[in-house]
Amino acid sequence: MLKKLDEHILQETVNDMIKKRNNFGSVLCVEQGDDFSWVGSAGNMEKDDQYFIASVTKLYITAVFLKLRSENKLTFDDPISLYLSKDIIDGIHILDGIDYSNDLTIKHLISNTSGLPDYFAYKQPNGKTVASELFEGVDQRWGLEETLTLVKELKPKFKPGKKGKVNYSDTNYQLLGRIIENVTDNSISDVFKALIFEELHLEKTYVYEDVNDCKPVSLYYKSQKIHLSKYMTSIAPEGGIVSTAKEMMIFLKAFFNGRFFPVEELEELKQWNMIYFPGQFYYGIGLEKLWTPRIVSPLHPIKEILGFWGQSGAFAFYNPERNIYFTGTVNQLSGFGHSAAYKAMIKVIKKLDSKSLN
Repeated sequence: MLKKLDEHILQETVNDMIKKRNNFGSVLCVEQGDDFSWVGSAGNMEKDDQYFIASVTKLYITAVFLKLRSENKLTFDDPISLYLSKDIIDGIHILDGIDYSNDLTIKHLISNTSGLPDYFAYKQPNGKTVASELFEGVDQRWGLEETLTLVKELKPKFKPGKKGKVNYSDTNYQLLGRIIENVTDNSISDVFKALIFEELHLEKTYVYEDVNDCKPVSLYYKSQKIHLSKYMTSIAPEGGIVSTAKEMMIFLKAFFNGRFFPVEELEELKQWNMIYFPGQFYYGIGLEKLWTPRIVSPLHPIKEILGFWGQSGAFAFYNPERNIYFTGTVNQLSGFGHSAAYKAMIKVIKKLDSKSLN
């Protein structure tokens, strides 16, 4: 049992997460089933700090869509044109002279198989990416309207649903957010609040909407503090949730234990395609799986680690093989925090395996 791992070992693990250059603070929450729970921090973060969970927000979007589907309000095979206005759809996906805009489905968006360009990572007419400008401290809004203006000038990667093709695109989630709002006739913030935050009694979790809100800890890009309040208030469906490691854990366990949809439906989400940017992992239907080579643990295969990464270094993952959950953050936008978090999860899993032999 994980409870054989003492707090010293777990604190050592979270301390290791900030040994990498420019990782100034970390939080790690570990739970196994309902029998063990631990949360700790290191550096300039406290264990109950609120922070931007960034793209881990997308897992909350998955929960909402599965909930709406269970209420027969939509299906994943529905064309997005059923839920979005003509001015949004027109010209959004034109590839080699062929207009695929009306072929796009909810499944294409939520599985990143739409082929739509990622507004965040593609070069703008000025030669810079939105990401590079933000990391330089240029704080600006990138809601759906701004995103559409840029994306309709860019070339899609492939036609929707092309076999074996996947492209990580925050554009997809901007569109998914608007679909949720149109289906429910509520703001995405109110939907998250009603279907998830209040349902799970989360008191420190919310959608970031006020540019003067200073509750979340400051983000870092490499060695620099970055203040992106305008941007963070504009990206609710793709990365705008603020939470804590403990409250992320409550959501993660609810997600994988049938609170929002029948647990059997998890298998449907495991339609994996390998993504190589950003990072290397598998992407299914609104769900990620870590790529873990067998050499990492040759005697005790790690098997599935399911959940979601966030650009901020936030993470929420579950290893069904050992019924163990991980949430937290390294609060570093450069991407270097992900490797530290991955190593922490693997270290705890391997310690658990070694204890089980004793």
